[in-house]
Amino acid sequence: MVLIAGGTGRLGTVIVERLTQGNRAVRVLTRDRSRAKHLPSNVEIVVGDVRDRAGVDAAVSGARTVISSVQGLDDPKSSPDATDRVGNQNLIDAAKHAGVEHFIFVSGRPATPNHPMSMARAKYAAEQYLKQSGLSWTIIRPTAYMEFWANLVGKPILETGQTRMLGPGTSLMNFVSVRDVGKAVEMAVTDPSLRGVELDMGGPENLSLNEVVAIFERVGGKKAKVSRLPVPAMRVMSVALRPINPAMARIMETGVAMYTTDMTWDGEENRKRYPWLPQTSLMEVIQSGRRPVSA
Repeated sequence: MVLIAGGTGRLGTVIVERLTQGNRAVRVLTRDRSRAKHLPSNVEIVVGDVRDRAGVDAAVSGARTVISSVQGLDDPKSSPDATDRVGNQNLIDAAKHAGVEHFIFVSGRPATPNHPMSMARAKYAAEQYLKQSGLSWTIIRPTAYMEFWANLVGKPILETGQTRMLGPGTSLMNFVSVRDVGKAVEMAVTDPSLRGVELDMGGPENLSLNEVVAIFERVGGKKAKVSRLPVPAMRVMSVALRPINPAMARIMETGVAMYTTDMTWDGEENRKRYPWLPQTSLMEVIQSGRRPVSA
């Protein structure tokens, strides 16, 4: 049995699809059963919250592998500290107590203790907790999810012909498809050589948001009207919005980080070490008809 926490989101859905196609028994832990309606009928659904240790214990019981793909960045009902740090610590403790054989943690790149993004700091804390747990583990660190930014920036272009840009759109950033990350997670489940491995991964391109807009303009066949939110305004909003819209405040925090930290990725060494890793481009995601913008 494989338990997936966060199995109803963008990445979790892909992981579920891959593992069920391989005829593995899959259980998904979700806060809301209705969010699991799109999953295959043979998936066991357990309602619970990673922030609640008792519910986590019940979900982990009987599992041989636990996968955590939870994240609290854009969750209006939680936060990175509550979900990515405390929630993962609960999962790790429950997995150890239940005798789980392998824990796969989807972290993020970069995950550091002093990163300006709260989610990066929370992911780092969870990584350290996992390493010290005594469990067999694999840590996967993807760059920014292509589908998230396609939803935020690209979808409005296709639907309305206009979009809102965070900052000037000039800073380069690496984007990776959740499909590629799902492949890495599947390999971590099936390949024992990936145990004890910290796998950083990204996509084939470092793109600016201006380039992302240009790609969607080509797909939509028309020039988009783009409004831009200046970096100083994002700094103010990342603080001012915390009491009233913390999820949006964290997105503003991410926007600031795009222009103040290096978010690029050189995957050449990674491609040599892991030749099975796919390298899906943004254009390929859009043209293939995959769900580049879904929740």
